[in-house]
Amino acid sequence: QVQLVESGGGLVQPGGSLRLSCSTSGIRERFFAMAMGWYRQAPGKQRDLVAQISRDGDTTNYADSVRGRFTMSRDNAANTLSLQMNSLKPEDTGVYYCNSRYPPYFPWGQGTQVTVSS
Repeated sequence: QVQLVESGGGLVQPGGSLRLSCSTSGIRERFFAMAMGWYRQAPGKQRDLVAQISRDGDTTNYADSVRGRFTMSRDNAANTLSLQMNSLKPEDTGVYYCNSRYPPYFPWGQGTQVTVSS
């Protein structure tokens, strides 16, 4: 059974940092062969891709709104993803999800809530 579990969110003040983690199960045979992404769904908005990483982890790309502040990484041995978020802004608030970079997507996890507020 495929499962994606995001964690590490919370309430943080503007300028603060958080590190999100994504654990996966049921996709070990495919994880290392797939580009992966972190997605964000802000309140009342659609889910958008904010960061992506290549299969081998050597190449990353970011949405303009987070470039220079967020860093995505992966551990193919552990089948996990991370998203280091620095200099957080109120507009970074939302629920963060991990999933395949391209369709078909795995079943979406519950996500982890990030709230940036003073």
